[in-house]
Amino acid sequence: MLLHLLYPLAEQFSALNVIRYLTFRTGGAVLTALIISFIIGPPLINWLKSKQGYGQPIREDGPESHLLTKKGTPTMGGFMILIALCFSTLLWADLTNQLVWAAIIVTGGYGLIGFLDDYLKITRRSTGGLSGKLKLVAQIVIAAGVTIWIQANQPEAMNSHLAVPFFKDVLIDLGWFFIVLSTFVMVGASNAVNLTDGLDGLAIVPVMIAAGVFAMIAYLVGNAVFANYLQIHMVPGTGELTVFLGALIGAGLGFLWFNAPPAMVFMGDTGSLALGGALGVISVITKHELVLAIVGGLFVLETVSVIVQVASFKLTGKRVFRMAPLHHHYEQKGWAESTIVIRFWIIATILALLGLATLKLR
Repeated sequence: MLLHLLYPLAEQFSALNVIRYLTFRTGGAVLTALIISFIIGPPLINWLKSKQGYGQPIREDGPESHLLTKKGTPTMGGFMILIALCFSTLLWADLTNQLVWAAIIVTGGYGLIGFLDDYLKITRRSTGGLSGKLKLVAQIVIAAGVTIWIQANQPEAMNSHLAVPFFKDVLIDLGWFFIVLSTFVMVGASNAVNLTDGLDGLAIVPVMIAAGVFAMIAYLVGNAVFANYLQIHMVPGTGELTVFLGALIGAGLGFLWFNAPPAMVFMGDTGSLALGGALGVISVITKHELVLAIVGGLFVLETVSVIVQVASFKLTGKRVFRMAPLHHHYEQKGWAESTIVIRFWIIATILALLGLATLKLR
């Protein structure tokens, strides 16, 4: 919005030329989202407490300590993230860029699914919200629809292609199967972040780390000079997603202020499904779907731990882990919550650096 309002005035006021720089607007988006989070955080948390009473329902089959330490904490804190993220993006991004709107729609759509799930859990006083099938169908419909939109706004020479990390000239044309792959990436990323969101601050920091990596990727992929130098596939218009990702980081920092142990609020499915979907759609737009599996490797590990646990129990009647997802396994082993969270943050940072390395190793 500010770009369209202020840039035409740059001829009269040369200082306003700065508004056209992505780096400036990204910095503005970070600060704006952070300030909005600080402003709306306390009243939103108080309002959620007043409406939710006993707070987020705690799983009875989860760690016993959670029944004591987590009880009464309100959920749906993802509202804070979404409000700050969307407002900041609309303020600082180029609103004529269709790829920005694709990211907003997936994030907002998945946030709505998460909200309905959280709402039903609270009103029913149960950990069962929307049915798993209904959530999955809704996620697939949104992801497939947005993928078709993304393809319509990308060059035909790459709109159904998969780029392979470490190989500079490899673009695999998947045809119609690209829609299936992209849908899987968005839905998978969304649910992977949701599974990771089980301890105070555990999910939001790896999300911000991944967002920082993809902000750099989006900027480089959208710049012809840098893309040519790094020998990565240039995708026009992706640079503007740096603003969106900057807003996500700012909103995430603001949320972490209130979610740091002991958490004053949980993001709930409202936040976790939305943030995972955001990372998924950005990876699809920038043609770095496979890199997301590296950068978001922590989310992959958490998801795989659940799959392995369920498969093992059904096939053999034995459990591989003491409890799944993986962070609960270490809780059951006696690790302190803060120890688990910080060590998982370290793992997320290492994986992010490995993901960045794919840009140069070609």
